[in-house]
Amino acid sequence: MPHVEKRMQVGLFGGSFNPPHDGHVLVAETAMRVLELDQLWWIVTPGNPLKAGREIAPLAERIALSEQIVHDPRIKVTAFEAAFSVRYTADTLGLVQTRNPGVDFVWVMGADNLAGFHLWERWRDIAATMPIAVIDRPGSTLALGSSVMARSFEAARIPERDAANLARRAPPAWTFIHGPRSSLSSTALRAARSGSSS
Repeated sequence: MPHVEKRMQVGLFGGSFNPPHDGHVLVAETAMRVLELDQLWWIVTPGNPLKAGREIAPLAERIALSEQIVHDPRIKVTAFEAAFSVRYTADTLGLVQTRNPGVDFVWVMGADNLAGFHLWERWRDIAATMPIAVIDRPGSTLALGSSVMARSFEAARIPERDAANLARRAPPAWTFIHGPRSSLSSTALRAARSGSSS
């Protein structure tokens, strides 16, 4: 895990990044700015249980590609989940908090994950473990009102204008952050790549 100090505000941004792209960078940079983070951990996961069966590039390749497009030194590319044999986000958050007492963490995710968040393993535990920042993505803004997570935790949503102190709030607490959006997606990039190679 990257080194952190007590009282730091640190974002956790996990994904398969298969492949990583500028849309991911935009989410990370938006989170850094709006949440006033000291660091953001770009967590490259070994795999995604909800995407079993899909072709996924080797972990080392996805790490290298992520490092190539991340230029802010405060954004730390890491793949510690593989070393700890962690599979689910709920377990990752517990591990991170146990090993880094006194650090204020916030889970960061693109709004494209909001609609299916209730399908994640122990999703309610995730919301109860750590504040969540949802960053707007193209075509996902409507999930703000229709997703199971947004409806279930409506009372825990804080105004976007208060996002700078989200990491210090007791969970459940979450916010939806609007801002510049990129239309890039890993799915489209994989499709384009396979089309050009056939």
